[in-house]
Amino acid sequence: MNSKGLLPIGIFEPTDSSPLFFGKDLITHISSIRQSVHVIKKGINGPIGTALSGNIYPPQGNIKDSTYLLMGTLPPLYPEWLGDRSFLQSHKVRFPYIAGAMYHNITTTKIVIAMAKSGMMGFYGSAGLSPTAIEKAINEIQGAIGSSNLSWGSNLIHTPAEPGMEEEVVDLYLKKGVRRISASAFMSLTPSIVRYSANGLQMDTSGNIHRKNYVFAKISRPEIASLFMSPAPKKILDLLVSQNKISKSESELAAKIPIAEDITVEADSGGHTDNRPLISLLPTILMLRDELAAQYGYTKPLRVGAAGGISTPSSVAAAFALGAAYVLTGTINQSTIEAGVSAKAKEMLALANIANIAMAPAGDMFELGVKVQVLKRGTLFSSRASQLYQIYSNYDSIESIPPAIKSKLEKNLFRAPLQDIWEDTRNYFLKRSPKEVTKAEKNPKHLMALVFRWYLGNAGNWAIDGEPSRIMDYQIQCGPSMGAFNAWTAGSFLAKPENRKVVTIALNLLEGAAVVTRAQQFRSYGVAVPELAFNFRPKIIY
Repeated sequence: MNSKGLLPIGIFEPTDSSPLFFGKDLITHISSIRQSVHVIKKGINGPIGTALSGNIYPPQGNIKDSTYLLMGTLPPLYPEWLGDRSFLQSHKVRFPYIAGAMYHNITTTKIVIAMAKSGMMGFYGSAGLSPTAIEKAINEIQGAIGSSNLSWGSNLIHTPAEPGMEEEVVDLYLKKGVRRISASAFMSLTPSIVRYSANGLQMDTSGNIHRKNYVFAKISRPEIASLFMSPAPKKILDLLVSQNKISKSESELAAKIPIAEDITVEADSGGHTDNRPLISLLPTILMLRDELAAQYGYTKPLRVGAAGGISTPSSVAAAFALGAAYVLTGTINQSTIEAGVSAKAKEMLALANIANIAMAPAGDMFELGVKVQVLKRGTLFSSRASQLYQIYSNYDSIESIPPAIKSKLEKNLFRAPLQDIWEDTRNYFLKRSPKEVTKAEKNPKHLMALVFRWYLGNAGNWAIDGEPSRIMDYQIQCGPSMGAFNAWTAGSFLAKPENRKVVTIALNLLEGAAVVTRAQQFRSYGVAVPELAFNFRPKIIY
């Protein structure tokens, strides 16, 4: 039905100001998201516009061309309401927004504390850190938050090469009362993640199951999402009971609910990524969610959030329009003043555009050929890391590498004889995972992989520490969202890294998403919304 066929619901009489119908003036009404807005039509055949205030009367028989017809009223639209209400209630937060965990303390305790105090959530970037360092960070967060009921969490990264490390971190989280974890890079379920989820499960007198711990599973594939949205496998639960790591009661309750009721769909992003577009991946996971919820008869909602590419008001609005319960940002938070990377790395990030990225071998899964997405502009890391993987694929040991190639590696990448690099690597793993040394001394190809991983691991540390002699080797995990963010903030106060506070960015993205959502609401009513309405500009928000 066209607009001429729509029936008015009343007659509108302006009071403070006249209705607006065309041009940039409409943006004033679009940005007034916390006020009710009336959709007005001027006469039977006139244009459709908007008004903020006025008197409303029942429809009358004689309608003149100058009569304002009320076609509808839009209630206030708050950024707090963009996501799933159960997310806010379950996690006791004000906004459906998370600052994601970036490894090696890039998502610092400062970020986590700032987000929690602002009614949002942050996950500490614990991946790659020792349990001692993680415990220190937990103590700092808990000390700053105190006994308040603010929500926060920490990362649990899957470490197939070091399962003992994963278990040790879970031990720490349970001991310290960390109630939320972001489970990342999982390719299968492990006893440690099941144990964390099942720990503390209880049933009340009404038969409702209550969680003590919440798993936020970061996924990019339906088969992995299915694992987390299903109850824990009986085999793993029985194993944990036999090891006295969970009780029989906890096992029985865990068999009735999903391992995670918060699933973070990670689209094209920095770091580990399958480069999936959000508009394809998120609807797929939402449909899978509905199928599994019906299959298992869940009584509580399974929430699906969106991550990857979340960096502008329009991308936030789009994620919520697709059905996301919450949004999670990652790459863009590296450029904030609270982030745990060097000033030089933040400067490089602030200059990136959407094409300045590349895929490179991942240090933690090097032998498997797994890749991470990194910043390409201003660094040679992606090409040098790819060269190392090519050499690893072509040769069976360091000794079999042709002398000319080996010499270039020692001169340009390692800046030391490979034998010296192996000694450093060996000493590291003797403390962290001695079995890796035993394996390497029996398998020359594995020894070569560990040596090459020395470069990959240190490249990330050089970017974090700001090592001036290694700028061309910086590994800065980064997705195209960084370029989109820079384009959006260009010419505004957020263009400068020294102004990029994590909460300021979050509030601007949410406010802007609400404005963009309002603009689309107007357009769906037939209002001639100007293009500028979809380009919310950053502003100071408290």
